Amino acid sequence: MAYPGNVYSAKCSARDALALVSGKWVMLILPALAEGPMRNGELMRKIEGISQKVLTQTLRQLERHGLVSRVDYDEKPACVEYSLTEVAESLVSTLKALDRWAELNFPELDAARSRYDLENDRF
Repeated sequence: MAYPGNVYSAKCSARDALALVSGKWVMLILPALAEGPMRNGELMRKIEGISQKVLTQTLRQLERHGLVSRVDYDEKPACVEYSLTEVAESLVSTLKALDRWAELNFPELDAARSRYDLENDRF
């Protein structure tokens, strides 16, 4: 298979894909949905700190770009479920690896930031 793009080129739309998946909430929503389809409320409970507005906006953005599918069961009360598309499933292992890296390395990053701030009279 030929390599379809060059993310270092300003004209390559692969940069749009990088911008999309590098968002803080996207990097949490997609791995959460890898556990299986979820309703909005389930995602809110799983991802602490995200607002309803931001969750809705992010899910719409992910649906628009083909990473999340939305199923509306047309019930009262409303029942909408979100799940990963096939292309998103191919991305999730990479995002999960990045999540694990962050969980393992945050103490070192926090310490480095504190040292820097002390040495540079910041904060």
